[in-house]
Amino acid sequence: MRDFPPTVTAWTPGSSRVPDTRSAGRYLWWIVRQQTDLMLAGCLCSLLWMLPTALTPWVFGRAIDEGIVPGDPGRIALWSLVLLLITLVGGSSGVFYHTVVVRSWLVASYGQTRLVTHKTARLGHVMTRRAPTGEVLSVSGGDGEQFGHFVEIVSRLVGNVVAYAAVAVIVLRISVPLGLVVLLVAPLLVVVSSALLRPLSAAQTRERSRDSELTSMATDIVAGLRILRGIGGEGIFGDNYARQSQRVRAAGVQAGGWAALVEAVGVLLSGLFLVALLVLGVRAVGRGELQIGQLVTFLGYALFLVQPIRVVFEAAQQITRSFVSARKTIGVLGTPDPWPQREPQVLDPDAELVDEASGLRVRPGLLTMVVSAVPDDSAALADRLGRYLPGADTVPPADEEATGRDARRSRRERERVRAQLEARDAERATRPWGVRLGGTDLAQVPLEQVRDTVLVSDTGSHVFAGTLQSAVDPHGRLSRREAEAALRAAAAEDVYDILPGGWQGVLDERGRGLSGGQRQRLVLTRALAADAPVLVLVEPTSAVDAHTEATIAQRLPGHRRGRTTVVMTASPLLLHHADVVALLEGGRVVASGTHQELAQVHEGYRRTVLRGEAAPAAPTDPDDLPPTAEERHAIPDHLPDERAEEVTLP
Repeated sequence: MRDFPPTVTAWTPGSSRVPDTRSAGRYLWWIVRQQTDLMLAGCLCSLLWMLPTALTPWVFGRAIDEGIVPGDPGRIALWSLVLLLITLVGGSSGVFYHTVVVRSWLVASYGQTRLVTHKTARLGHVMTRRAPTGEVLSVSGGDGEQFGHFVEIVSRLVGNVVAYAAVAVIVLRISVPLGLVVLLVAPLLVVVSSALLRPLSAAQTRERSRDSELTSMATDIVAGLRILRGIGGEGIFGDNYARQSQRVRAAGVQAGGWAALVEAVGVLLSGLFLVALLVLGVRAVGRGELQIGQLVTFLGYALFLVQPIRVVFEAAQQITRSFVSARKTIGVLGTPDPWPQREPQVLDPDAELVDEASGLRVRPGLLTMVVSAVPDDSAALADRLGRYLPGADTVPPADEEATGRDARRSRRERERVRAQLEARDAERATRPWGVRLGGTDLAQVPLEQVRDTVLVSDTGSHVFAGTLQSAVDPHGRLSRREAEAALRAAAAEDVYDILPGGWQGVLDERGRGLSGGQRQRLVLTRALAADAPVLVLVEPTSAVDAHTEATIAQRLPGHRRGRTTVVMTASPLLLHHADVVALLEGGRVVASGTHQELAQVHEGYRRTVLRGEAAPAAPTDPDDLPPTAEERHAIPDHLPDERAEEVTLP
């Protein structure tokens, strides 16, 4: 029996742990195969639970005909013992069935969460190009729960179907006409009710899509709540959320109406079947074709067979919902990894980093800053340096209002666009990347090796819930001294101070208890603590005040001394401390030098950095000149800056 939670060991072609995402049906069958032992145990326990119940009316009938009517105490005692035995078997197997089915439910539900987490971690930024955030969250949570219901109803259905077959055999042995009624009516009821399953599936799909959109909207609002309050926009977004919430409610009511109709039809048809069976049984007794005990048996089965039929109806609804969830799931888990498999290469982090598209050449060990009047150009450069695919192209959202043929046409169009995007990404990922480190193109290197060598920290980085220690050192690799050094270099000591418990202080999800500047400095701390050979920072001080920015600008060069660092910024406070500044215009490097040199000679640089102000006068006193790269690197580590002693971490 598979232990809980399930282990996701690999995601390689041919592995049994790779989900079968070729179709919704294949994915559901894969879920069943992943816990074959639990499913077999569940079906066996379900069968042992249902069969005693199915045999009880037959035992009662035999006891009446063989013991009570003829007055035979021995037969009465025998059938009483048989009834006691099957009652004990049914009760104990019911306990075991509940235990197994809950375990199976948890394996399916949380296994889905782990699969989505594993896939998201592998794809990284590619995942957001394939599915909205709300869709991924819904697949991980709500759909995982639905698959738990799926494996439960499958095992329960098996037990009820076998019990139904056993009852049909018993009834056929007693009366062929009544046995045929029992055997044929239930499939007929399922066929009649199946006409209602298609609109039920469409309504549930519509509700599912609207709920995913609502989840995405809620995620965006929470992430930008502080900014929305600052500009007075929370009312507008709140109204939009309320409208979407009402649309979800309306879709839920519609889906619930169809589910109630299916349930009502099931109850009605089951009741009609019960009445018909009773009428036929009473007439058979009147004609002398049945004994009193056999009539009791038929009466018992007339009541018992309502349960299997209702389970069939419930299974039809649950399986329909599972197909809806499976179609959404394969859209997330079926996204192929565009990165080709490569053999590890020798990457020299102390070599020159070159971007062919922009002409940027980053000398090893220096603090290089890139200035651009168009932030998208510098962000695109950072993506190339870190080997990230461009994020402009995404799969269009589903048309949740479409039904019938329009819905199928919309789904086919989304799949066509998704396939085109996947092919485009695969082509981009396999061709030469155009970024070389020491003469080696990054396309020739496994992506994991690139990530270990080049770390990109941008404004979209998140702070997760947990302790301050886990936020700064998520992999548990740092000593306390190293963590404190990174915290100080990012001027984030106040984050440590405001958290009760220091390093063990707990942060809220997305760092909601922190200001925007504190969150940004905590992200910078995490990036610095990783101690990557090549670090790329995108606007690391855009949310901090001038005094804090000056402190970071002063401490950053010393902390990264001797390692290659690239910063995308237009802040004069940071640029003043750069070893080399490169100016981007139209996505190309048009000038490079120190901040002082470019401010003196380049009009475009002054417009971007100094906002059209005159360039500062060149200092005449040698002591007023900023240190050169060689002089800056010669400054010993132990010399503190002016704020070095303000905070001492215990």
